[in-house]
Amino acid sequence: MADKPTSIAIVGAGTIGLSFAALHLAKSPECLVSIFDTRSDLRNYVHASLPGYLTDVDVAQCLARLKITTSLEDAVKDADVVQEQGPENLDFKQKIWPKIEAAASKDALFWSSTSGILASEQSQHMHDRSRLIVVHPYNPPHVMPLLEVVPSPSTTQDVVDRTLTFWQSLGRVPVLIRKECTGFVANRLAFALFREACSLVAQGVVSVEDLDSVVQSSMGPRWTVAGPFKSYHAGGGEGGLQSFMDKIGVTVQACWTASDDDVKKHDVRVDADWQREVCRQTKEVYGVVEVSERDRKTRRVLEAVQDGTLPTRP
Repeated sequence: MADKPTSIAIVGAGTIGLSFAALHLAKSPECLVSIFDTRSDLRNYVHASLPGYLTDVDVAQCLARLKITTSLEDAVKDADVVQEQGPENLDFKQKIWPKIEAAASKDALFWSSTSGILASEQSQHMHDRSRLIVVHPYNPPHVMPLLEVVPSPSTTQDVVDRTLTFWQSLGRVPVLIRKECTGFVANRLAFALFREACSLVAQGVVSVEDLDSVVQSSMGPRWTVAGPFKSYHAGGGEGGLQSFMDKIGVTVQACWTASDDDVKKHDVRVDADWQREVCRQTKEVYGVVEVSERDRKTRRVLEAVQDGTLPTRP
């Protein structure tokens, strides 16, 4: 596929589906988008909800390129790309992909936005398993630039290449994950930090609010401009990452060991006793989070980094 696709079928009209629809409509002025879902109020729901995702664009012009349908076949029959955002349920995904495959063009790209179900598992009942690839966004995809592109061992290189090219053409950051793994990469990193955060709060070391302040005032801004490897490489001075590890590797290992020990001692597992207290504190401090404010501030940070106007310090 030499040119980027012009027709996108969105399967599933939840928050991720609408966010992706907004991304395509806003970033590709000629793109046509079909949204499929089985909910009875689909048309009213989409027209009430989607404009909230469309910022700094002509909303009427975007909606004029939108088709809403409760027929899966109608949604995917002319699509260049079919993008699935259904429930995080293996049975659902294994059943819907053969239906999509039967109704869609033989050249259409098949993407799943799952946050954890591997393409090799989803494609079990497909006629051609080589067509499916995971394209996992970092929420919300109409704001965040990352797309984790995760092929199965059966996925063809052509599908990988076309997928990467598509997202690069929209100015996003598609990252090829070279081997299927639980949770992919972004969530593995985020949930590792989240587990440590929950452990420290559960032990009474720090409050929910103060832990968030620590992250927002240290790792947050630092990792906006440089990931952990680049950050610690810079922290080692001329000797780079090796020098950094030579200097404080003992402390790094002590933190890793303490983390493992704390998880065992304090039973830091989902639904264990600690969860009630951490959730109580979080609700008490934040109530209901206004996501539009979050998205607005995130956009400003990303724009500042892209423009080179965000101050950085070593």
